[in-house]
Amino acid sequence: MKTSMLSLIITLLFLNSYLSKAQNNLPYYLQDRGTGIPTSMFGTYINHGEFIIYPFYEFYYDEDAEYKPSEFGYNVSKDFRGLARAHEGLIFFGYGITDRLAFEFEAAVISAVQYKAGEDTSNMPAKIEESGIGDVESQLRYRWNKENEDVPEVFSYFETVFPLQKNRKIIGTQDWEFKFGSGLVKGFNFGTITLRLAIDYSAGEGKVDLGEYAIEYLKKVSEFFMFYFGLEGSQDEASLIADLQFHITDYAFIRVNSGFGITSKATDYTPEIGILFHF
Repeated sequence: MKTSMLSLIITLLFLNSYLSKAQNNLPYYLQDRGTGIPTSMFGTYINHGEFIIYPFYEFYYDEDAEYKPSEFGYNVSKDFRGLARAHEGLIFFGYGITDRLAFEFEAAVISAVQYKAGEDTSNMPAKIEESGIGDVESQLRYRWNKENEDVPEVFSYFETVFPLQKNRKIIGTQDWEFKFGSGLVKGFNFGTITLRLAIDYSAGEGKVDLGEYAIEYLKKVSEFFMFYFGLEGSQDEASLIADLQFHITDYAFIRVNSGFGITSKATDYTPEIGILFHF
């Protein structure tokens, strides 16, 4: 009985998806994402003249976060692993300037704590706590071409992170940071695939590094529900990400997602929840 009910629910979801696709007159390769420019928010796209406002909350939990006491001003220059936690409230704004160019801005307030590892013999206290302004950043995103049946969409983005916390150790950004990335998007009958790669420049370190990379999958199940899975990383940190979208109106949807660290230096868990408004 339970198996039959589950099969019925799955059948109804995909029937709803099929009927929705038949009504919106978009080609199959745009059924999941629509006609917008990719934003930095997972599975979210923005159209010409559209505003996005997204207030959200994120929690960070890492049992073995890497830290070096000397970077906090203490007397040992050696890497240790200790428990770290943070609560963060963020606001994201986006605007579609044209059908090829979009602007984003994101700011955060954060409360974070880094606990001292048991084997740490430095004069660092048992824990370091900081709160205040977190990362503040902006992006310009550009679409080089529009996807068609044979050719994927190509997009690029340039990000600036502002150094608003020069005297903090575990929150915010201490030096100018810049990122340039590009990606490909291609829709299929089974879902939409995105690949992206970036390079980073930190003014504090004065060098360019290989930055963020990702493989992403987006599927629109119905007018109400979409889901996203992705593998995202940077150098020796990599996480699996699951994102669920519940479209409660034509102008807003609830997002619930989390990252799960799959390498030792990645944050263990990063659950997030918020409501995205688009007008």
